[in-house]
Amino acid sequence: MDEKQRRIVDEAIAIADERGVDAVSMRAVGQRLGLSPMALYPYLRSKDALLDGMVERLLGELITMAAGAGSWQERLRGVARAVRALARRHPGAYPLIMSRPGATAETRRLDDLISEILRAAGVPVAEVARLERLLATILLGFANSEINGRFGAGPAAGDWDSEFDRDLDDEIRLIEEIIARSGAA
Repeated sequence: MDEKQRRIVDEAIAIADERGVDAVSMRAVGQRLGLSPMALYPYLRSKDALLDGMVERLLGELITMAAGAGSWQERLRGVARAVRALARRHPGAYPLIMSRPGATAETRRLDDLISEILRAAGVPVAEVARLERLLATILLGFANSEINGRFGAGPAAGDWDSEFDRDLDDEIRLIEEIIARSGAA
């Protein structure tokens, strides 16, 4: 993504965060930049390209935040916290990650990051893809439900951090159990 495309996408993300994804249009982005909508098309050929660019930008931010060292459990927790931090930072734009097809380069990088963590943990190769999908769905879905108010008022006056940590502990135990079973086989 070149600098002009990045600026267009950043403005689209800002619009989504302020007014929701439905408010994002080539016209709205053009107005925000002081350009006609037609001036945007050489950089992003369609609204779909704009929405995909938004997903790429958001996931690129997530992957940068998730980079870390440590045990596989610490790395997985880092990815999980990065997902929630991204959703909180971009509550209007974040739902695009859940609604756009997962065929972008950054989507594959997120899948690869989670898969690499699972392989480092010792998860059997035959189980990595399934567990990656499970983890990605839980992490992305929890954050999406949290920012969209699906959970309502929440436990203990909205203590989602504690609940999320407990859920993540359960996911880690599941992975450890799968690893242990594969060693016993």
